[in-house]
Amino acid sequence: MYLLSKFLGCFFLSSSCFLGKMFVFLVFLAALFSFIVCAPLQGTVQGTRSQNKLLVVSFDGFRWNYDQDVDTPNLDAMARDGVKAHYLTPPFVTQTSPSHFTLLTGKHIENHGVIHNMWFNTSTGQKLPYYHTQRRSDWWDNGSLPIWITAQRQGLKAASLFFPGGNATYQGEEVKVKRVEKLLHKYDNETEWKQNVDTVMKWFREDDLDFVTLYFGEPDSTGHKYGPESQQRKDMVCQVDRTVGYLRQRIAEHGMKSILNLVITSDHGMETVTKKDEIHLLQVANFSFQDIQFELVDYGPHGLLLPKPGKLEQVYEALKNSHPKLHVYKKEEFPRRFHYANHIRVTPLVLYSDPGYVIHGRVKVQFNKGEHGFDNESMNMKTIFRAVGPAFKQGLEVEPFESVNIYALLCKLLNITPEPHDGSLEVTRHMLVKDSDS
Repeated sequence: MYLLSKFLGCFFLSSSCFLGKMFVFLVFLAALFSFIVCAPLQGTVQGTRSQNKLLVVSFDGFRWNYDQDVDTPNLDAMARDGVKAHYLTPPFVTQTSPSHFTLLTGKHIENHGVIHNMWFNTSTGQKLPYYHTQRRSDWWDNGSLPIWITAQRQGLKAASLFFPGGNATYQGEEVKVKRVEKLLHKYDNETEWKQNVDTVMKWFREDDLDFVTLYFGEPDSTGHKYGPESQQRKDMVCQVDRTVGYLRQRIAEHGMKSILNLVITSDHGMETVTKKDEIHLLQVANFSFQDIQFELVDYGPHGLLLPKPGKLEQVYEALKNSHPKLHVYKKEEFPRRFHYANHIRVTPLVLYSDPGYVIHGRVKVQFNKGEHGFDNESMNMKTIFRAVGPAFKQGLEVEPFESVNIYALLCKLLNITPEPHDGSLEVTRHMLVKDSDS
């Protein structure tokens, strides 16, 4: 009886321990199941974390055909692995800040209001150069939200590295993660380019960012200084290509090829400056700068003039036929195809010159061998578009399209609801794999 009693006691004691452990285990499973059910799944619901990440890279001033007189094995490989556009048409005016803000908002320049690289005040005559304008939120924040802010408001994590517009505040919100270049930044440092690539990879892998924009100031600077047909420009394109190769290598090494969509584009092309029969406003008969209240000329082929009260017609008549390569318009008569002049910041007179010709004002201060800012229908203003990643078809070359349509594509890739814009996803939808939701 003692042995039986001891055996039964041990059995019930063991059973009690077993049942207790089972109860704890079942409670743990229930809690785990509840967490899994309640936790948001990436890429499944609008406004939650995107399933795939997105990197947008801009190489400033990369003309559409720069890869045709230089060996570019990495850009060629990217085209084979993804999508290449024959060329991309930027907005007018073909300048850095206006063109990049069209990429970020999907709006024509007259609708987003960043009409020039320089901040200016027509009442005081004050102007700020490109670097300082990047820090003026009142220049950028015109009611149009760039895609960084839209993505953040819909639950994603975004970043900007040197990208134009990335240092401004929009409706009280800024890009959460950003780096801004210093004054007189040296844009051609290839060692720094690799470091910037590594920084972006860290943001994606360690900080779990969803969307990053990365900007390089080349080959624009080299094209300005030496001209688009120079050997220096060709050498710089080789550096760009090496960087594309390094970028794709790092993406593969980090195991991100299957989750990262990469878009490489630019803001405009580059044209060789003509040094003969130049446009010089000071030498125009019947024109005087004493009749001008505000001027923004000497900035490539584009000019803005505010005549003094009562002087508009006189200034217009003096300038409109002053040079065969100069086009002078009253604001309300500026060609609608440019989608440029219908904004309060645009002055009553708008000037632009034919490809190759720049506009000199009081004295000649422009000595670049290469320039942009010309008519966006000029072939030398066209630029590039490449895309590769899980969302894109492979080995596809598409017809030319306008850069105003890129914004809708980026929103689709991020699975976010776009702000009102002037582009269309239908222009780029055929680049995506069938039924792609990322």
